[in-house]
Amino acid sequence: MVDKNDKIVLTGAAGLVGQNLIVEMKQQGYTRLVAIDKHAHNLEILRSLHPDVETILADLAEPGDWARAFEGARLVVQLHAQITGKTTELFVRNNLTATGHVLAACKAAGVPYMVHISSSVVNSVAKDDYTNTKREQEEMVVASGQRHCVLRPTLMFGWFDPKHLGWLSRFMARTPVFPIPGDGRFMRQPLYERDFCRCIAKCIETEPDGQVFDIVGDTRVDYVDIIRTIKRVKKLHTVIVHIPIGFFGFLLKVYSLFSSKPPFTADQLKALSAGDDFKGVDTEAVFGVKQTPFEAAIRESYTDPRYSHIVLQR
Repeated sequence: MVDKNDKIVLTGAAGLVGQNLIVEMKQQGYTRLVAIDKHAHNLEILRSLHPDVETILADLAEPGDWARAFEGARLVVQLHAQITGKTTELFVRNNLTATGHVLAACKAAGVPYMVHISSSVVNSVAKDDYTNTKREQEEMVVASGQRHCVLRPTLMFGWFDPKHLGWLSRFMARTPVFPIPGDGRFMRQPLYERDFCRCIAKCIETEPDGQVFDIVGDTRVDYVDIIRTIKRVKKLHTVIVHIPIGFFGFLLKVYSLFSSKPPFTADQLKALSAGDDFKGVDTEAVFGVKQTPFEAAIRESYTDPRYSHIVLQR
């Protein structure tokens, strides 16, 4: 069992999950955290918030000295992922090539355990670069022989979020009109990031061997009602306007021509309307984590004075 003073390495640590997880782990008393990420700006945010955490700026898709950080580690939390992007190569590089290097570093250093963060999309009917590479990434971990567990979260929201609901909440605050594709009745199961991080922390503590956990937000809510909740808790006066889903998709494609990192893509629109209904474990029974009520979680995410104003770069 892990000791609170053991060395724990987190890859992709400056992203949404990593930033929240480090807040949670420090609150739980972990003292030797090593954070690896390739995004200099986001890593600097992490460093400024947590000067006691060792940070390493490195691209895991490239072999390098970063692998030395795994020496003496009790455990690795594998968080790095390419979620959005305009080319298949980006997903292959960051979801597959980087994972191969991390698994090799774990083997070379004799790291006893890994918590691998996968995604609910591996159970999805969607077929896109993110879904395909996340499936293959999970298969790589299972086939590697590394002792591990796998967590598959649904769409997440919370502090530091540069994409998804975080981007939507900021966009809503800046615009007088907010477009909704179709009737907006696309059922979502958003997972509050802090709840998910508490599940990760329990896996770090107990090291379940070879188990796979589907972690789903326990509130089923339509996309349009998510938007209305954000509007309500932020006390915005934005007008919500419904536009045909085909035209919405066309606008996304046009936007992507002018943005190297579009916050919402046509593939994600397809996934949004795919009709997925994910089944997950009872987080309270399995991890002792009672999920935060949806509106309370939205309020904490986007109005909390400590972290809600901090936004990562995409």
